[in-house]
Amino acid sequence: MNTDMHGKVVAITGAASGIGLACTRTLITAGAEVVLIDRSATALESACERLGPSAKPLVIDLMDNASVETMLAKILELTRGRLDVFHANAGAYVGGVFAEGDPDEWDRVLNLNINAVFRSVHAVLPHLIAQKRGDIMITSSIAGLVPVVWEPIYTASKHAIQAFVHTLRRQLIPHQVRVGAVAPGPVVTALLDSWPQAKLDEALANGSLMQPGEVADAVLYMLSRPANITIRDLIILPTSVEL
Repeated sequence: MNTDMHGKVVAITGAASGIGLACTRTLITAGAEVVLIDRSATALESACERLGPSAKPLVIDLMDNASVETMLAKILELTRGRLDVFHANAGAYVGGVFAEGDPDEWDRVLNLNINAVFRSVHAVLPHLIAQKRGDIMITSSIAGLVPVVWEPIYTASKHAIQAFVHTLRRQLIPHQVRVGAVAPGPVVTALLDSWPQAKLDEALANGSLMQPGEVADAVLYMLSRPANITIRDLIILPTSVEL
């Protein structure tokens, strides 16, 4: 199976940790040059030092609309005018009982998981449309396809993302820009820091959590398919998860 990404330039949001960092590492190993986008300059500097010259740091606050509007120009400046793949990966998590939830926290999660994805994709899309090729990759979740009872707000945000992926893909067919979503089950990342410790310990013990690198391998597979093939959704679950 050919998974060669040599000559490709990829930009990934939320790239300084978790799934974003794992995807960066995997794509660089496959030959790509990657622009790591995150709001933390310190985390980006640390990640890029470990990853080497194929990793380019870019500080962008996805919750700041003005910052997002500058993103494409800064990506192109770092990559000599190249961008082949934009991976909207950054996201936040909130779970728990809806009646006991914090609406201000919901706003933060919904803004990052939905609005920031829309705005960041919109910001880079003119370049991909103009060159008549490219990929939009979005990190979704199994919660976007199967409602998860203890995650009503997070589930709603990922259902919105799935609707966006399906409709945008069809709009971009004439421009030869592919759109796909990777939809993992529970992954060991900082997003699970809010899980009760007992639930996290149980999940780790029974094998119902995945590692970020396993999601990264799926992303590499999706992006390295021939140009005439689109994998619109790829669901990845630990074998023991009964969803």
